[in-house]
Amino acid sequence: MWNGILNTTTWTSGTHKVVAKGNTKDPQNTPAWALLSDHAQKNAGLKLSNLLDSNSSRYSQFSLELENLLVDFSRCLATDETLDLLVELAEQRQLQSNINDLYSGALLNRSEGRAALHTALRGAGSAEIQAATDTTSVANLVAEQLELFLDFADAIRAGERLGHTGRRFTRVINIGIGGSDLGPRLVADALANHSEEVSVRYVAGIDGIELHDALCGAVPETTLFIICSKTFTTLETRINADAARQWLLSSLPQESVAAHFAAISVNDAAMDEFGVATDARFRIWDWVGGRFSLWSAIGLSAAIAIGSKSFRRLLEGAAVMDEHFMTAPLRQNIPVMLGLLAIWQQNFLGISNYVVLPYDQRLKLLPDYLQQLFMESLGKGVRLDGAPVNYTTGCAVWGGVGSNSQHSFAQLLHQGTAGIQVDYIGTVNGPSMSIAGGHLEGMANLIAQAESLARGQAAAEVTDALIESGCGDAEVEQLLAHKLHPGSRPSNIILLRQLDPAGLGMLLAMYEHQVFVEATIWGINPFDQWGVELGKARAVKFLKFLAEGASESLPGIGVQFLRWLK
Repeated sequence: MWNGILNTTTWTSGTHKVVAKGNTKDPQNTPAWALLSDHAQKNAGLKLSNLLDSNSSRYSQFSLELENLLVDFSRCLATDETLDLLVELAEQRQLQSNINDLYSGALLNRSEGRAALHTALRGAGSAEIQAATDTTSVANLVAEQLELFLDFADAIRAGERLGHTGRRFTRVINIGIGGSDLGPRLVADALANHSEEVSVRYVAGIDGIELHDALCGAVPETTLFIICSKTFTTLETRINADAARQWLLSSLPQESVAAHFAAISVNDAAMDEFGVATDARFRIWDWVGGRFSLWSAIGLSAAIAIGSKSFRRLLEGAAVMDEHFMTAPLRQNIPVMLGLLAIWQQNFLGISNYVVLPYDQRLKLLPDYLQQLFMESLGKGVRLDGAPVNYTTGCAVWGGVGSNSQHSFAQLLHQGTAGIQVDYIGTVNGPSMSIAGGHLEGMANLIAQAESLARGQAAAEVTDALIESGCGDAEVEQLLAHKLHPGSRPSNIILLRQLDPAGLGMLLAMYEHQVFVEATIWGINPFDQWGVELGKARAVKFLKFLAEGASESLPGIGVQFLRWLK
């Protein structure tokens, strides 16, 4: 067993001490990394079609199931030996120990001196956390807030909590950005029954257009705003919240603010100043990062959209994945294998694009959600100890609805020169709707796309098809190179039996844990985001120039450019 990976530091948090943990050593110095490098070189010419055709048991060996979730990674460019070496790497990086630390409340977010306890929002590891912190049980804190914001959601849905003039709310507008927007928006869009009497909208953009659209047709007397900002100082959120309050007060008196605004924040003073009623305030904690906060009161708008019972099922589904991640052996652990294969494909095969393609319109916002989750978590250039990395971390994450992508960017996936890996995500049982749709056709295309990426189309197959279509020798010669598909492009097929709250909860928690696996192997911090802060600070200086015409020099900005802005 490879030793010497964990480096611990003791931090003081309140009246007790918490040990900071995490990998601080270079993963390239592990024996398994060297073996994987040699393995990649020896198998450089390996064809994925050969792997698929030569092993009749490949599907059973390269797929995992958990309740209603199937993950098929048989189309990754990997062999049994690859998986064995990746598991060795995980063991040498003490992945299981790090997983235990995640659930026990260890201080994994070193740069901010915090634990990362988003799993506790789903009830995972609460006993271990209580023992580690020796303070008020985290489980009790979470349960108390859960009951409060779900009761609030049910009261809005039932028309029991009314606006200033005594009318029920028919429109709810969530104001937030980043993790305070993407997760709740995704859940509401994927699971909401759009025939409900309450319409839930989302506002994140700073230019006023999204707020204008959300308010189109809204009536002040029946509109509720939810402000989601941990500090209550997020620039974009405060600008939109102030504009929303101004809109409300154009029709209603000052005291109406208390009835028409709810907030999720830790800043009571700012909520006092804004006018948020005390019984419309919900708590978020510094041990919950924004992109992991859907499961907290940040999900209030989603709970209003789907109902408290469905929101609890969402949490329960995530908890199923939490238990699996915590207890399943590494080789049978879904997030572990996804994370290790991502490491293999990025660090040893040179892949730099991770494409997410849901073949279910209800999951159209999933690529945006995962873009933040992966890129904000894994876009790091230093290890936990501050030493610079000299290996690839993170990659570009993007995508769209699968059927639409086939008529837009799928061309690049099949014949482009960029290194790509793809997650094809589908639901076996489609939505129950009165309008007939092409769900089966969509599933057929999902499978066909994954197979086409894997197998490609060789010269002989292209030639036969052209001849069969009536092409002569000259035309075959002219078209042959253009119609070749190289294949051997890796993908996963991820299927849910049906898109329900529990299934979506499992899916999102799976990706959270995949991120943690990759970060642990790389020895980076997936829970901070210092790159987000720099531009915010510099924007203050530029705003002063644009708003006030300040004349002081702005380094790096040409005078003529600034004059053009004026």
